[in-house]
Amino acid sequence: MHTDTALPESVLVERAQDGDDRAFEALVRRHQDVVYRIALRTLGNAAEARDTAQEALITAWRRLPDLRDPSTFPAWLHRIVGRLALNALRARRPEDPAEAEDPGIREREAGPADRAIATNLHEALFQALSGLPPPQRICWILREMEGLGYEEIAEIVDTTPTAVRGRIHRARTHLVEALEPWR
Repeated sequence: MHTDTALPESVLVERAQDGDDRAFEALVRRHQDVVYRIALRTLGNAAEARDTAQEALITAWRRLPDLRDPSTFPAWLHRIVGRLALNALRARRPEDPAEAEDPGIREREAGPADRAIATNLHEALFQALSGLPPPQRICWILREMEGLGYEEIAEIVDTTPTAVRGRIHRARTHLVEALEPWR
């Protein structure tokens, strides 16, 4: 049976829950970029982010039969990668954020001067993000870089929307101070 990537997500989830590998592959194709971005922006290391993203997708495949509501698949998957990335972040010692790699933030069409400024700003942002406690970092990334709502973030990080708002507020305050030289 051919699994069409244009099928509604809930249909793909139900088929994958029934053991259809191709349906799960279609779900992976739809979500692998955002899973990787969440891991990369949380961890700041491309190799570690690839490993975490892969682990998140494997975990999702194994736990897919436990998912009761197929419509919640994206938030459920974001929660898996968010928790794995937070666990990886907590388990390691701090590293140099200048080694972080996120080519999606850089402008490819810019001239040399613009690229140099963008690179330096990118490094300053990652340095500032690395100074945040992991719960603030993941909440800020999910809100500001992935565009998720407070309720969705609260579900991913297993807290309340009020706690998410507080974490994001504290993260923004820290980032504004850290990036003051770039104003």
